[in-house]
Amino acid sequence: MRDDYPRTTTSVLVWLMAAIIAGFVLQNVFLRWFGLGREFDRLFALSPDALASGQVWTLLTYGFLHSPSNLLHIVGNLLGLFFLGRELETLIGSRRLLGFFAAATLVGGLLWTAVNWSTGGFVIGASAAVTGMLVIFACFYPNRPITFLLFFILPVTLKPKYVALGLLALDLCGFVFYEIMGALSPFGFAHSAHLGGMMAGWIYFRYIHEGNWRLPTKSVGIELPRWAKRRAKTGQPAPSYQVNVSSRSDLKAEVDRILDKINSHGFGALTPEEKRILDEARDLLSRR
Repeated sequence: MRDDYPRTTTSVLVWLMAAIIAGFVLQNVFLRWFGLGREFDRLFALSPDALASGQVWTLLTYGFLHSPSNLLHIVGNLLGLFFLGRELETLIGSRRLLGFFAAATLVGGLLWTAVNWSTGGFVIGASAAVTGMLVIFACFYPNRPITFLLFFILPVTLKPKYVALGLLALDLCGFVFYEIMGALSPFGFAHSAHLGGMMAGWIYFRYIHEGNWRLPTKSVGIELPRWAKRRAKTGQPAPSYQVNVSSRSDLKAEVDRILDKINSHGFGALTPEEKRILDEARDLLSRR
């Protein structure tokens, strides 16, 4: 609708995927060419020893590393990031998607470190952020059927809420029966990191996206006095304001503002009035 609208050439999702691929390439270069794979992981992978020595950046950098000996590790995370990220980027915007990726990675890393502080080891992978994005997607579209290939062969159609609940149950079982006991999980997952990412996803949707910051409380039984009620009834109604879009120039200016809002916060942040204005602008363009 606007010819001079500044369109981004590369989305945040593409940059995230490129950064993950770059991290995987660097891992293999240091491991296979220079024989410094352990030193590279010790510098950028998340571990209790790394945090104890002051390497706080590993709480974020571990999300861009994956197992060099298991190609499915990075492929699975990239596929999940792509299919979930392209949906969420249009709903919450690029900035919030990038911020949530970092926040979910941080929360998952903190929870994993707290659980494994005494047992040690290290964790890598973007699965904490991906599982958090799955929870957000399931909150937006709980009953929308999605089809994926089980073992990359068998097509299976499920609702997002069942996928999220199934993954939550699997990670809870692995967390309680294996990880918290100091044993290796047979599923090969960092269950505490997954749970941290899921918790970040639920908190984002419940308290940030929905804007419901107040805790649920009981209503207080306090009423206004009668004279105040009478004055409230006889008072003037609250004035309503509406943007003047009667002329073509005013409509173009308002459409520019709405498109900037979509670019910053996503289509889901628009009000019903702003959606109506976009429909009017679309109808006006179609009549040219």
